[in-house]
Amino acid sequence: MSAVAPDATATPLQPPGRPATRWLILAVICVAQLTVVLDNTVLNVAVPSLTGGLGASTADVQWMLNAYSLVLSGLLLIAGNSADRYGRKKMLVVGLVLFGLASLAASLAQAPGQLIAARAAMGVGGALLVTTTLAVVMQVFDDTDRPKAIGIWSSVNSLGFAAGPLIGGALLDHFWWGSLFLVNLPVAVIAVVAVVALVPESKTRGGERPDVLGALLSMIGMVGVVYAIISGPSDGWLSGRVLAAVAVGVVGLGLFALWELRHPNPMLDMHFFSNRPFIGAVSGGILVAFGMGGSMFLLTQHIQLVLGFGPLDAGLRMAPLALTVVLINFTGLGARLMPRFGTPGMIVTGMSLLAGGLAAISLLGGRSYGGMLFGLIVMGVGVSIAMPTMANAIMAAIPPAKAGVGAGVNGTLMEFGQGLGVAVLGAVLNSRFAALLPVVAAGAGSLPAALARTHTAEERTAVHDAFAAGIGTSQLVGAAAVFLGGLVAAVLLRRAERAGTEADGRQEAVGQGAGPNPAPAPAE
Repeated sequence: MSAVAPDATATPLQPPGRPATRWLILAVICVAQLTVVLDNTVLNVAVPSLTGGLGASTADVQWMLNAYSLVLSGLLLIAGNSADRYGRKKMLVVGLVLFGLASLAASLAQAPGQLIAARAAMGVGGALLVTTTLAVVMQVFDDTDRPKAIGIWSSVNSLGFAAGPLIGGALLDHFWWGSLFLVNLPVAVIAVVAVVALVPESKTRGGERPDVLGALLSMIGMVGVVYAIISGPSDGWLSGRVLAAVAVGVVGLGLFALWELRHPNPMLDMHFFSNRPFIGAVSGGILVAFGMGGSMFLLTQHIQLVLGFGPLDAGLRMAPLALTVVLINFTGLGARLMPRFGTPGMIVTGMSLLAGGLAAISLLGGRSYGGMLFGLIVMGVGVSIAMPTMANAIMAAIPPAKAGVGAGVNGTLMEFGQGLGVAVLGAVLNSRFAALLPVVAAGAGSLPAALARTHTAEERTAVHDAFAAGIGTSQLVGAAAVFLGGLVAAVLLRRAERAGTEADGRQEAVGQGAGPNPAPAPAE
């Protein structure tokens, strides 16, 4: 099967128009999206302040950082389905209000548990924002402008990654840690007013009952998987807690798939996964997120632990990647190249550049920032080409009436791919580092622990060299995975395009041969 029919019980959306305010609407959408992305990165620089101000333990800080991502990733499919059912504009407003109120609660927290709860509530609002923003972009832009609009929407993620540590550091230099959350309030208020005034409403009207059990199973499955990915590096991949989370996640997602196949009005139509364009886009999307998540994890350690820069300086030196993505997407270069290269060609080009940038950093940036800078710019070009193309391909493979679910699938893939990249490439780093450690530091599980066992300058140099070699090997593994993933995704999408073209040709030939009034077949 090469296509998926829209849900017959739902009233499909009208084709996207060209409202005069569409670019202003996109600006509002990007502001809403930026608040979500910033909250994933801005808190990293506040760990010392949180430890001192709230008396938080290491475990408390980990939950402060992870509660947001855990809840957000677990609710993406549910949020997308709710947006389709109850209205995308309405759910966008609800998400902004929830996010703003939870941010206010976080800024007023007096204990670690209160802040963790507030961060979890922010994850609920964030899930609604991630899904509704992309669904609204699909609604207000037609085929001509949509690639550029999705490119700009995608660049917000890179901008948030670069700006988060810088904004957090600037706020902490002048205010207390609660300002990191309080700054979200004016943004949320302005965004709510703009959404109410500018964004048109759309929803899929249908009389079917909500798929409550499917929503519950999807949440259990995603939370289990994401929790295992988050906890694996610190608790150990074979620890009882991580293995239990994996089991819960796998069983939950398996039961979710079985239930959705049997349900007459499923939250996620599992027949999407027999759609060749959808499978190709999903495969590539996971690998792009894998490369980005894993490489960001490695690059931050590379800049700080190998090259010796502090957190703020590290953020500044990572900025060229994000700025390259923003520059290319805002100029619409990727959108202009799309008609010439096509979706498969764009994916191969983008992911090859992303892989090449990772390889360049591994080979040229081991001891100096100059080689890393070149690799970051190449990576930025690759991301700006591949990521919007993937998002557009995923959304194009899903009926417009399911735009919210499509956005939920896209967001889920990004979260899963990034977590997988951190887990896999982190495991490669640890394995290579352990194998190259000098005898005096054998068995140390981290760079600080290994350095604590050294006694001479030569031993410390050997430990640093082992860590740098582990970083380089991990980056090369990530580059190979991204490159191969790009080839696989492009082949699948190219085959899907050929199958669709051949099917259209057969239908046209049959129509021409039959004529307006075909003669009856002779009786035997």
